[in-house]
Amino acid sequence: PTPQDLAVANPKDVITIIRSTGFFNNKTKNIIACANMLITDYDSKVPDRMEELLKLPGVARKTANVILGEWYKKAEGITVDTHVKRVALHLGLTKYKDPVKIERDLMKTFPKEKWIYLSQAFVHYGRYHCPAKRNAASDCWLDEFAIKKEVD
Repeated sequence: PTPQDLAVANPKDVITIIRSTGFFNNKTKNIIACANMLITDYDSKVPDRMEELLKLPGVARKTANVILGEWYKKAEGITVDTHVKRVALHLGLTKYKDPVKIERDLMKTFPKEKWIYLSQAFVHYGRYHCPAKRNAASDCWLDEFAIKKEVD
């Protein structure tokens, strides 16, 4: 429930909680290290700035964007996960496979006030309407809007 609890948690207990997320051994180490860093460097509070979040163990841009957008309601970037990546490529909004480059392309394409919503919309659309394993029943109705252009 608190960084203090996580900082002294038995790694086996943490693994039990997060096992289903995959890569649980590495994530457990990062969660405990992150809790310790929150205590020592941030007065047990999760930072509200990208630069500070990226210093935390296990936190990269995707996680930082989720924290900033969902928790702090700050749009400093666009969360790019596998669904966002797939939909952005499918729609021709990027030509890149690197999440940071995809994020940059999407940030240039959409207004900042839509960035938090955009991530959620792409994830939802990717999961339920444009799955990775497409078949004849896939309802990918945005196909007709796909942009086939070169993106910087």
